[in-house]
Amino acid sequence: MNLFFLGIGGTLMGNLALLATEQGHHVRGSDSGIYPPMSNVLEAAKINVMDGWEPAFMKPRPDLVIMGNANLPRGHPAVEWVLDEGIPFVSGAEWLGRELMRDRWVLAVAGTHGKTTTTAMLAWILDHAGLEPGYLVGGVPVDFPRSARLGSGRFFVVEADEYDCSYFDRRSKFVHYHPRTLVVNNLEYDHADIFPDLAAIQDQFHLLLRTIPAAGRIILPRQDENLEEVLNRGCWTPIERFVPVRPGSRRKLRPHARDTGTVWTVGDRREKGRCFTVELDGAAVGEVEWSLIGDHNMGNALAAMAAAHHAGVAPATAVEALSSFRGVKRRMELIHDADSVRIYDDFGHHPTAIRTTLQGLRDQVGSDEIVAVIEPRSHTMSLGTLRNELTTCCAAADRSIWFRSPKLTWDLSEVVASSVVPAQMVDDVDKLVVVLTRLILERSRDQDGDQTACHIVIMSNGSFGGLQDKLKAALNGSAAAPAKATQRRGSP
Repeated sequence: MNLFFLGIGGTLMGNLALLATEQGHHVRGSDSGIYPPMSNVLEAAKINVMDGWEPAFMKPRPDLVIMGNANLPRGHPAVEWVLDEGIPFVSGAEWLGRELMRDRWVLAVAGTHGKTTTTAMLAWILDHAGLEPGYLVGGVPVDFPRSARLGSGRFFVVEADEYDCSYFDRRSKFVHYHPRTLVVNNLEYDHADIFPDLAAIQDQFHLLLRTIPAAGRIILPRQDENLEEVLNRGCWTPIERFVPVRPGSRRKLRPHARDTGTVWTVGDRREKGRCFTVELDGAAVGEVEWSLIGDHNMGNALAAMAAAHHAGVAPATAVEALSSFRGVKRRMELIHDADSVRIYDDFGHHPTAIRTTLQGLRDQVGSDEIVAVIEPRSHTMSLGTLRNELTTCCAAADRSIWFRSPKLTWDLSEVVASSVVPAQMVDDVDKLVVVLTRLILERSRDQDGDQTACHIVIMSNGSFGGLQDKLKAALNGSAAAPAKATQRRGSP
């Protein structure tokens, strides 16, 4: 078929384009402002991508238009042209569920945080076990050559997003996936542009639960009050639990009637969490030794192992796979490491994600300097819905720098003024490069005169105006200069 992807730059849509190409379809698409990593992925696949929304891009007439949900409302010229021409159209999520995952054993990973990493982990475990799964990851996994593939096996692993499908289908994408195995890592309020409150999100998650067969399995954290409220609306599928290392609630929750009693936990930890024992119902099943950091990633690992186990993978095989797992691009991806300066690119989209990521780094680096550089770009962040949480989410860092983009609808200076760590605001990317370069050259020294390490974490769910590349270029072009002594974290 001749397929046209309207909004091809999104993670779901771009990956669908890859899968459609693999199926043998003729694929084209358009979008505006496509940025890495998806722009690089589409280019590598030699998919014809046009910049913008001109209806002329869809000529010759496609057999089917697959529509994304970003910036494509009624009244949009491309949408109106499709309707006027009578061209068949479908949302990306519906096309995925109907055409690519039908008759497969679908393992879906949902939740507010950790979906991409957990999906990549689960696909990697199944692949390591020789099951040749299909998968679609909402990011670029380091361990696979592509972020999506059809696979030749029975299983298909998919990142299950709760955002809506399109202007004509306001349900969450995941209602089209019909998984047999479901992981839900957590549930918090997000996507303030389409959900008025947490209850509206819970409505969608309960629709998802209604699609899981009684012969399936649901993998949930032991303590998440928001998810327990969803379960109490009705659940018809057996539940397994994993225990986050740092649960969000200390209140003991009553077991649900569908709980199987199976629990995955972290036992002993060594090397600041880079080695940890996995326990199934209290018995050790192996030790993971990897390069990832943070308690949240240990929880992701437990969830992925539980889902793989439901698909028939032995825990020892899963442990072996995770020990070689290298992560996902833009999830604490190290992009610069020179002269005691490490720069990470991270997909910071929510105060909780910022908090757990920075705490994971602090646990690893001790008293080294950490600088959080944040662009509040997601819809929820740009609307200021969770602005009060932003004042404390950088507590594990030494300082924070906030980027004020023109798209913000609220006064970011409120966060800067109330921050629990020293904070400043910058409203221009080039100025931000200058600020960071100067900070690096003047970074602290320890009492012996040796430079201490400086860790700069760039957090955004967008391109951040090319900050990462501009900063690396500035550092590569900077001459070494003596640093001025400044106080270390925790010094008097």
